[in-house]
Amino acid sequence: MGEDARAPGHPFVVAIKPLVDAMGGDMVAPQEAQGDDVVLTWEGEDVVAVRLPHLSDSLDHILAELERRHGVPLAELDRRTKQSVVRILETRGAFSVRHGVETVAGALGVSRFTVYNYLNRENGRSTS
Repeated sequence: MGEDARAPGHPFVVAIKPLVDAMGGDMVAPQEAQGDDVVLTWEGEDVVAVRLPHLSDSLDHILAELERRHGVPLAELDRRTKQSVVRILETRGAFSVRHGVETVAGALGVSRFTVYNYLNRENGRSTS
């Protein structure tokens, strides 16, 4: 099927790699697919399987990506930028994960109360 079982040079694999990386997933050979893995097909041929991360791992991955994007630890961001990060995390479902608020508060170096204030402030704006 290519250079290895995942066909890393296959144009479809190359095209989806940034997306899989951004969501914290892994690519495996289709014949290694398990349970909830998603086998992707290109022109009738199984090319790669995507192993989706657990929700809790996804939150850690999203936080790490935001930290890379900002170039500093999230705890070092100014208040306005932290509020922006909380908005991004809310839209990505971070607070539906068990202990999501606590995890985000720890990453931002603020209290849970502060995270809830950021969320309430944003929700107050969207309902007015």
